[in-house]
This record gives sequence, C-alpha cells and structure tokens, in this order.
Amino acid sequence: MYLKKYNLKNKTALVSGAGKGLGRACAIALAEAGANLIIISRTKKDLNEVSKKIKKFKVKCKSFVCDITNYSELKKIINKQSRIDILINNAGNNIPAHFTKVKTKNMEYMVKINTIAAFNLAQLCTLKMISLKNRKRVGGAIVNMSSQMGHVGGPIRSVYNMNKWGIEGLTKGMAVDLAKYNIRVNTVAPTFVVTPMTKVFLKSKKFKKEVLNNIPLGRFAELSDVATAAVFLASDAASMINGTSLLVDGGWTAK
Repeated sequence: MYLKKYNLKNKTALVSGAGKGLGRACAIALAEAGANLIIISRTKKDLNEVSKKIKKFKVKCKSFVCDITNYSELKKIINKQSRIDILINNAGNNIPAHFTKVKTKNMEYMVKINTIAAFNLAQLCTLKMISLKNRKRVGGAIVNMSSQMGHVGGPIRSVYNMNKWGIEGLTKGMAVDLAKYNIRVNTVAPTFVVTPMTKVFLKSKKFKKEVLNNIPLGRFAELSDVATAAVFLASDAASMINGTSLLVDGGWTAK
C-alpha cells in the first residue's frame, strides 16, 4: 500500500480564528477527517454555529471565546486541555496601506496578532503536545497560516509581507527544533480567497481585476482548497513534509 489516508480519528486539533473564513473551513474539514476539535474565536455566536456543523461528523468539539492577543487567557485555555495533536495557527488580520502611509498603531496591532500571538499560541500548544509521553510515536503537526505574501511582495501590503515572511521563518526554525519530538511544522500559503476579511478589498473592480490577472489559473482560491491543504499537512499522508510551505496560489508565485 502506497496511498496514505487523511484519517485524523482519535486526534485532537486546535484551530484559532475558527469562527469565520479560513479557520472555520479548516475546523470543519478536520472534523470531516475524524479529528476532535478545540475551536477559538472572539465571537461566541460564530463558535456556536461552527460547533453545530462540527458535531454533525460525530466528533467532540470544545469552543472558547478568546482574543488570541490575550496571552494569559490563551495560556489558561491551552493548559486545561488534556491533549493537543494538531494546531492550525490561523487567526490574523490585515490593514492594507501604502508603506509611506502605514500608521504606527496599525503596524503594531498587526505584528501583535499576526506574528507575536501566532508565536505564543504555537509555543503553548507545543508545550502541551510534548507533555504526552508517547508523542514521538504518535507524532504531531502544526500548520501556520501564511500567504503568498509570505513569499513575494505586494502593493499596499508591506506590514502583512513582514508578518507572513516572519511566519515562514518561524515555521522553519520550529520545524528544526521540534523534529526530535516527531512534531512537523509547515505553512499553508493561499492566494486571495473570498472570505469576510478579503471581501472588503475585493469590492473594488480594479483591485479584483489586478488580482485575477496575477493568478495564472484565473480564479480565486476556494475555502475548501485551503482547508484540504491544511488537513493534508496535519495528516500522516504528509509524514515526511516538514519545514516547508504549501502554496495554494494558482501559480501566482511561479511567475
């Protein structure tokens, strides 16, 4: 047998920013693959809706309202979990602006949520993962949500570029440090996906046209494209993939 399956039965996956967009899609896809879920979002209503969808797959789901920039609250949530096998480190934000017009408070907020909070969540989950005595045998997986903007520059996205290139570097360093525990660390790097966050930018017909002209496949990514990539990296099907980035960008970075 050469085909490894995307079977996550008996695994517990934590997804941040799980209330909307990519996080929501990843959480539901992980449940479909058999994983039990721990979902985190700032909005209880969103969490309740996602929980209902997850439970249809007959898996367990715990939800927590938390702003991931709140380290002490995040630490309490992670420490009370009995086990974590998979982390989808997804929560983040973007406030586009030309480099010369970036406001310091916006830059600092984006660094705080996209880089510092992502680092903190990854470290807290890693400590929980390695506390399991047989971790080396069962393995673990961390998927940091990156972007094609973690590989190339983009207009009005200098701070987001900085954040996502940082995530790519963090991923490589983590992958080297955590390999001895059989915990693999990778990124998924999507192109533009229609989500609540990107919908605002894509209202501009000019911007939409420019984006599509940069994607050789000529279309936006679907939520399912990104969620499937995340599930693949989290599963044993990707057991030899470590410290790299899976670009789901329709060829944007190939040019």
